[in-house]
Amino acid sequence: MKVRPLGDKILVKRDEAATKTDSGIFLPESAKDKPKQGKVVALGAGILNKDKGTYVPFTVKKGDTVIFSSYSGTEVKIDGDPYLIMTEEEILGIVD
Repeated sequence: MKVRPLGDKILVKRDEAATKTDSGIFLPESAKDKPKQGKVVALGAGILNKDKGTYVPFTVKKGDTVIFSSYSGTEVKIDGDPYLIMTEEEILGIVD
């Protein structure tokens, strides 16, 4: 299934949670934190500039790795995989 976000929405695939620590200790499911970064999968048209009637392009682009807060976006499942739909305002930064 293909999903195309509308308007100012961005579809993000959250990174996988770490299964073990840097020192090699395996983490149980209850101890895993949800990662606060992911990859931009799809973008909407942008923010509508009502004065000019045009769309303002996004700062991020498809394929960028972004950082966001823990409770950003709305979680959705597409073909059984978890994704987040969020606005550009919820993105805190781009990982270079």
